[in-house]
Amino acid sequence: MVNPRQVRDFAKGMGRHAKTDPIDAGVVAQFAAVVCPTPRRLLDQQAQELAALMARRTDVLVMLGAEKNRRSTVRAIVRPHLDENITSLEGQLAWITAQLNTLLHQSPLWREKEDLLRTVPGVGPIVTLTLIAELPELGQATGKQIAALVGVAPFNRDSGRWRGKRTIMGGRAEVRRVMSMAAVVATQHNPVVKSFYQRLVEAGKPKKVALTACMRKLLLILNAMIRHRTTFATLEVIPT
Repeated sequence: MVNPRQVRDFAKGMGRHAKTDPIDAGVVAQFAAVVCPTPRRLLDQQAQELAALMARRTDVLVMLGAEKNRRSTVRAIVRPHLDENITSLEGQLAWITAQLNTLLHQSPLWREKEDLLRTVPGVGPIVTLTLIAELPELGQATGKQIAALVGVAPFNRDSGRWRGKRTIMGGRAEVRRVMSMAAVVATQHNPVVKSFYQRLVEAGKPKKVALTACMRKLLLILNAMIRHRTTFATLEVIPT
């Protein structure tokens, strides 16, 4: 599996702007021959079910938030209908959460990952579930690879003597979203991330930039913990 945007950019780079099934098939074949993407093992049925439940949870949360926002602006006559929808969606969310917990505890490997991840201040149950479901490479990839997968690795924008601002891009949006929330909590309650954040701010870094750096550092810590199968308290070397 590869990012469709990469294949499309590859086609544009070769001057192929037309798009049909036969053309796409040829471009994908050429992309594979040139780039040689690393094959990934397909998710087993249990992992696919976990990912499907997490995706559905996101959908329900979006719908629930939209209905709650509408409730404050609509006429009173339609509010009972909105309340009915909100109650229904909250029930669906509770059912999905129960199913996720049941599925998670059926796998000894996932239980071990959960136990390790939850030792980190700032990492809660939703962050843990998202990492297990959406980032199976955690603990198997290098620090740079895992940061790029999530989209928190800064990319250079330099040309000759000109040095542009490094920016993050791409990656797995849902993982990045929960890691952002985890980083906010970690800057207050995780001693390693908190001191790192304070150093960056004191050095003049914008708070948003400092928070992104904390997301990356927290992710590297989690990656190292899963790789070495150790808790946060017993992690000997903090990744940089």
